[in-house]
Amino acid sequence: MKKIIVVFLLAGLLSSCGPSELTTEPSDYGNASEIPTVALVMKSLANEFFVNMAAGAEAHHAENSQNYELIVNGIRNETDLAQQVALIDQMISSGVDAIVVAPADSRALVPALARADSAGIVIINIDNRLEPETLAEYDLRIPFIGPSNLTGAKMVGDFALQGLASDSEVAILEGVTSAINSMQRRTGLEQAVAEAGMEVVTLQSGEWDQTKAAQVTSAILSQFPELDVILAANDSMALGAASAVALAALDHDITIAGFDNIKAIHPLIESGAVVATVDQFGDHLAVFGIEYALEVLATGVVPQDRETPLELITAQSLQTN
Repeated sequence: MKKIIVVFLLAGLLSSCGPSELTTEPSDYGNASEIPTVALVMKSLANEFFVNMAAGAEAHHAENSQNYELIVNGIRNETDLAQQVALIDQMISSGVDAIVVAPADSRALVPALARADSAGIVIINIDNRLEPETLAEYDLRIPFIGPSNLTGAKMVGDFALQGLASDSEVAILEGVTSAINSMQRRTGLEQAVAEAGMEVVTLQSGEWDQTKAAQVTSAILSQFPELDVILAANDSMALGAASAVALAALDHDITIAGFDNIKAIHPLIESGAVVATVDQFGDHLAVFGIEYALEVLATGVVPQDRETPLELITAQSLQTN
C-alpha cells in the first residue's frame, strides 16, 4: 500500500523555522512512482473542521492507494498566509502533480497558485473560493468545489431568529474578512437578520478562532448588555462566544448559532447553549477535490465549478441521527 505523507505544521515547528526551511521527506514526491501525487493544502489544523477534512482525504487514499499518492499539509492558524504560500512553493519544488487547496485568503494566495499552474500542476479550489477577478488577472482557470456559504448562513440565521422579537439586538462574528466564504456567510446572516426585521448592532471579526471570538464577544457584551443574538460564521467562533456568554453571567439568554458542524459544538447544541449549526460535510470536500484533480489529470479537461450539499443541524436532528 502506498504511503500517506502528512505534514502538520504546528506551533512548535513554525516557531523554529521560516518558510524557506519547510521540508518534508521524501523530497521528490512527484517522481516517487508512476501514479500521480496529489497535495492537499488546508488552513488551520487547530480547527476541527480541517482535521476532519484531512481524515476524510486519508480514508479515501487508503481505499485508492493504487491510484495516487497523497500529501496532507496544514498551517498553524487561519491567518498564517505566509506559511500557506510557503507550502504551495514547497509542493511546486517537490514536483507534485496536483494541488487541492483550501485558501486562507481569496486573493493573496493566487500568485503562488499561478506559479503552480506555470509548473503544469493541476489546481482544484475547495472550501473558500478564490476571487474570480484576481484569477482573471493571472489568466487562471481554477474550478471551485464547495457549498454555497451564503445559502448555509441564511439557513442557520433564519432558524436561529425564528420566534424572536423584531427588536432583538444581533451581533455577527465574521471570519477572516478577506476570505470569500467569510463574506458570503456574513451576507447570508445579514439577509436573515434583515428579513426578520431585526438590527445588527455590531459586526466584528473573530478570525475563525475560538479564543479571538471569546475576547471579541466579551467586549461586545460590555458594549451591548441587552444583546439577544450572536450569529457566528463558524463553530469555533460560536464556541468562543458561548464561553464568553457563560462567563458574563447575564440575566437573560442569548441565542447563538454557528456553522461547520464540528463535533465540539454538539454538546452545546444538545444543552441549548447553541441553537444550530450547518454541516457542509468538510470530510467530503477534500475527497471531491482529489477526485476532480485525478479526473483532470486523466482527461486534461478542467471541470466546471460544482456546488456541494448543506444540512441544518439542530438539537432535534442530533437526536434522530
